[in-house]
Amino acid sequence: MAIPSQAMSHLGALLEAAGPSPAEKMAALRAALPGISVTCCDFSDIDTEAPVLETPRFNLYLIDTREHCVKITTQPETATGVILAEKPPLARG
Repeated sequence: MAIPSQAMSHLGALLEAAGPSPAEKMAALRAALPGISVTCCDFSDIDTEAPVLETPRFNLYLIDTREHCVKITTQPETATGVILAEKPPLARG
């Protein structure tokens, strides 16, 4: 299941509007993206990848799990999930 392009335009506002904790952000993403895998990871685990969306506190990445190996993608039409990574305080500039 791909992420609808119209959903992508709303994710930044959704992340800004959801409660302050990562758990609240994850719940908001799950509600907005039914059927899409939503997970979180440490910022340092994924900081060499390019996020599709950045907020002052979080980066959002897309993943494609259609093949044997999971890969990061920037294409919503091939994305089957999202990863939320909270930036460390010093990276929130």
